[in-house]
Amino acid sequence: MARVRVLPESARSPRRQETESALSLAHRMPRLVLEARRVAANLAHGIHGRRRAGVGESFWQFRPFVAGEAAQRIDWRRSGRDDRLYVREREWETAQTLWVWIDRSASMGYSSELAQAPKVERAIVLGFALASCFVEAGERIGMLGLMAPRATRQIAETMAQTLVADRASLEEDLPPSAPIAPQHEAILISDFLSPVRDIAATVEGISSRGARGHLVMIVDPVEETFPFQGQAVLHDLEDGLSLRIGDAEAWGRTYRERIDAHRSELRELTRRRGWTFTIHRTDRPASEVALRLMTLVSASRGAAVGGR
Repeated sequence: MARVRVLPESARSPRRQETESALSLAHRMPRLVLEARRVAANLAHGIHGRRRAGVGESFWQFRPFVAGEAAQRIDWRRSGRDDRLYVREREWETAQTLWVWIDRSASMGYSSELAQAPKVERAIVLGFALASCFVEAGERIGMLGLMAPRATRQIAETMAQTLVADRASLEEDLPPSAPIAPQHEAILISDFLSPVRDIAATVEGISSRGARGHLVMIVDPVEETFPFQGQAVLHDLEDGLSLRIGDAEAWGRTYRERIDAHRSELRELTRRRGWTFTIHRTDRPASEVALRLMTLVSASRGAAVGGR
């Protein structure tokens, strides 16, 4: 039977001073930043913003002059090589903006011996790694409710400092539901064990102005399989409740059915809103889910362009 542990609040909370056990999130943050940078470095290809004509400095293409356009737009050098008039178009250089939210509530402190890392650590590494990759590709990264978008190459360190300074949202298991701009995207990283109606309200609030988003569910292998037998005591990490059960194996069958139903509802929710839903187990490398998320973001932008 797999052994499990739960990180104490000090291991999830952003204290500025180290605790006696040296397990505070602030103490572990430099290691998590380095791990995130390794994950980002291992991703062979980044995401590039879509190219289209607009205001900018980089040359994109020549196109034929259209009657009625201003004559000063004509590129006379290019036109002199042909019997047609051409206009020089420049690439639109407006940066894309992504918003990241990382759940640090009590349930994210869960970890079994089958996992490579506690859920909260994997969520932080994933969020930082994605931010680093997107900034390298010219994106701007913000943190929902915590940090305005920015494009610094030290984005992982900046996000780490933001989390270390924040205590107000430590026990929030869902992000603020404030709407974001239509062309922005949100990446929400959590175990999403909240009621689906609450998650739906958050998704609807964020996307109410047309923004797109991605839900990334972080799960421990034990949460997937519930491999317990005989008598067991179950603990609700969010509310502090406990439940003693006599037949864990039989109870586990019902648990797995409810988990499957919960995920089916989340898939339907994201499908309706045009979002994506990804499940990541903490016994798998962080680079796998990071690459998938980069691909999903790229695909969602392509769909948005094609739909216009």
